[in-house]
Amino acid sequence: MPDTQPIPTTASVPAGDPQATPPSAPPGVTQATVVKKAAPKTDYKPSDVSPQRRVQRSFAVRLWSVRHSRLLEWFYARFADAFLMLHPLWKSIGYSRVEAPVKFIEKRVKGFMFDCRMCGQCVLSSTGMSCPMNCPKQLRNGPCGGVRANGHCEVEPDMPCVWVKAWEGSRNMVHGDAILNVQKPVDQSLRETSAWLRVTAQAAAAKEAARNAANGASA
Repeated sequence: MPDTQPIPTTASVPAGDPQATPPSAPPGVTQATVVKKAAPKTDYKPSDVSPQRRVQRSFAVRLWSVRHSRLLEWFYARFADAFLMLHPLWKSIGYSRVEAPVKFIEKRVKGFMFDCRMCGQCVLSSTGMSCPMNCPKQLRNGPCGGVRANGHCEVEPDMPCVWVKAWEGSRNMVHGDAILNVQKPVDQSLRETSAWLRVTAQAAAAKEAARNAANGASA
């Protein structure tokens, strides 16, 4: 039987190649940062490895929203009341007909303010105005066990952990303890739908049911 030689699974690197072993990171600096700085400088700038890093420019706005979570909580409550007052209009036109223009506005406003992913099940008022869908693992009930010592994400070292910021934002809010509520898993069938309209329709149905119950009790 002829001798068989093992097939290498990776390309061999010359012993003298400086890229054979990446430099080690000094204390307080992530390995990803060291590797990025040691990479050859060219005119090509890759878009990085994930959608979260591609929107890194929006971190400042997202973090502003967390810092001003109490103001946004107050505004959202008034906005929800105003949207509920328009329920008869939405109902007369048809929720399915108004969803396209409403979703167009919602996607851009929430995308700018919170890097919204349009999951259709917005929980910003329960997560300190920090959208949990920005978590690379899309965790809806708290952080994973890989949060770095500086409070940054395990997967995206340059990004502050979404849930660390969610806790910070919740401490500023009147109803901040809502962050302790257990959130349901994401319903993928609601992706790219309007959370504004869905919440408004649910609130209108609950209001009508309460009114009917009160009328039945008084009859």
